[in-house]
Amino acid sequence: MRKKKEKDDAKSLTLVEHLAELRKRLIYSSVVLLVSIFVSYNYSDSIVKYIVDIAPNINFVFIAPAELLLSYVKIAVISGFVVSAPFLILQIWIFVSPGLQKKEKRTIAVSLFVGGLFFIAGVVFAFLVILPIMLQFFMGFRIEEIEEMISFSNYLGFVINTLLSFGIIFELPIIMVILTRFRIISVSFIKKNRKYTILIILVIAAILTPPDVITQILLAIPMILLYEVGILFASLVERTNRKKKAEKEIL
Repeated sequence: MRKKKEKDDAKSLTLVEHLAELRKRLIYSSVVLLVSIFVSYNYSDSIVKYIVDIAPNINFVFIAPAELLLSYVKIAVISGFVVSAPFLILQIWIFVSPGLQKKEKRTIAVSLFVGGLFFIAGVVFAFLVILPIMLQFFMGFRIEEIEEMISFSNYLGFVINTLLSFGIIFELPIIMVILTRFRIISVSFIKKNRKYTILIILVIAAILTPPDVITQILLAIPMILLYEVGILFASLVERTNRKKKAEKEIL
């Protein structure tokens, strides 16, 4: 009974230590995030001008007293998350890494780094290529009889949704690699269900984009290409898994 009690106390102490560590990480993350948001707010005006420059031929308006202020706050919050993202991810990593094995740490660390690069690539691609094409397409429908009065809040939401959509979509190869690395799915399964995946991609593109065919195609084509890239990467990972398994069997 005494030994059992000592074990229970040790477990309770470990749980308390984990909660204390979690509390510390949350405090650090909250402080850095709030500071990043406040600093970003000071640069919101520059960010707004940069976003507006994408559409130089459009005159934006705000139709509610607090609309522009709320747009500035939204920009500051999103920018704060972006700026503090490396620190936030580091805090999460410090908290969860002690419970991971060496191989799991390496896999997750590489996935986070490469995934971050793919996310940035998706956002940059959307900002430099997709947004100008989409805006040019939409504004091609204006006529003299109808004067456009585009709310900046709606425009900002359109820009943010487009950037986030492409950033998330560009994570597809990394997700496929992780699933293959941990043997959750196989490359043969991915290839076998390619046609169903393309159908799902088209549905997702229809959900994430405004109700027009051009935008859906602009999102669906990169997704399909990224899916093929993911198959290539997953094949390399699966080949490595097979090689390691064969070496273990020989030993």
